Amino acid sequence: MEPTRDTHYTLVDLLDRVLDKGVVLYADIIVSVAGIPLVGVNLRVVLAGMETMLSYGVMQEWDQKIRAVKELQKAGLVAYARATNLSGEMTYAKSGWH
Repeated sequence: MEPTRDTHYTLVDLLDRVLDKGVVLYADIIVSVAGIPLVGVNLRVVLAGMETMLSYGVMQEWDQKIRAVKELQKAGLVAYARATNLSGEMTYAKSGWH
């Protein structure tokens, strides 16, 4: 008997794996004209589920701010949130990004 491998994966399986484990992409982009570099961009993209990112320490500060604004909204302290410069995060909280 030979071992077999199931090679039929669905998009849902792939998405579940990526959100569970995470993917990090690094890219260096250099725009040059006539061999002279004009613009250079270093790019880092992280794609993962929120739980995975928090377990690695990515975006913890952002998550804490969003949760703080949500708590202030629940307590009816929206004016306090605006006064303490949390209003930028309130747009995310209102739109449901958390």
